[in-house]
Amino acid sequence: MNSSFQKIIASETPVLVDFFADWCGPCKMLAPILKKVKDELGNAVKIIKIDVDKNQRLANIYQVRGVPTMLLFKGGKQVWRQSGVLQQNEIVAVIKQHL
Repeated sequence: MNSSFQKIIASETPVLVDFFADWCGPCKMLAPILKKVKDELGNAVKIIKIDVDKNQRLANIYQVRGVPTMLLFKGGKQVWRQSGVLQQNEIVAVIKQHL
């Protein structure tokens, strides 16, 4: 397990992890939505992107079978998971439940 990844998700600030791939069309649609989520929530959330092709071990650990898959962590625990593209308001609502 990647220790820097462990440090990031151990944060008390919710951490949204976007597992994506360069070749994935829906992933490209999700990227600007996540940017808007970050703009709206600012420092209340951390958003990190994990390329599944470059980080297959991490993708396997979290059983990411399709991209995009978003996982939300708080205090090192996974509190939410969703595959596919969601809209900004849906993602913001989920994160706000964990602030």
